[in-house]
Amino acid sequence: MAAKLTPADRFAAKVNTAGPVSLYRHAPGPCHVWTGGARSKRPHDRGMFGEYYGAFSLNGRTVRAHQYAYEQAHGPIPTGAEVDHKCRRRNCVNVLHLELVDHRTNTLRSTGPTAINARKTHCPAGHAYDAANTRRRPDNSRACRTCERTRTRTTPERQAA
Repeated sequence: MAAKLTPADRFAAKVNTAGPVSLYRHAPGPCHVWTGGARSKRPHDRGMFGEYYGAFSLNGRTVRAHQYAYEQAHGPIPTGAEVDHKCRRRNCVNVLHLELVDHRTNTLRSTGPTAINARKTHCPAGHAYDAANTRRRPDNSRACRTCERTRTRTTPERQAA
C-alpha cells in the first residue's frame, strides 16, 4: 500500500518552479506556476496573462493556491488582509511574489478600471486633477471643474442655436 501524501507534497507536485520571469519590479526570480485545477473558469475571472486563480483541495474544502502557499510560509492571513501577486500573475504561488496588503492597495495595484482611473492625473481635456480643479461626485468619482464650467457656459449657446 502506497504512503498517503501530505498536503505539502500534493501541493508541490502541482507547481512548476520554472515559470516565466516577472516583468514587474519587486518580484524576484521566476513565477512558480500552479498547474493544478482552477477556482473558476468564467471569462471575467481571467488575469492579464489569461490565467485563473489556482485551487487546492485541503481537508475537504477548496482554497486558493496562492493563499495556501502564503500561509505555509508566513502563517495565517489576518482578517481584512489579502494576498497580492506582485508579479500580477494570478496562478503564481512563489512566496517571494506574494505580499500581504489591504483591499484598497490590492485593487489599486491591479489593471482593472478602478485602478486605471485612479492613476489618471489629468482629465481627457488635459486639465490636472488637483485639489483646486477636482470635484468629487456622489459616487466618489472625479469631475474636472474646468470642463464643467466650460460645459455650463456653452449649454445656453448650444440651446439657442
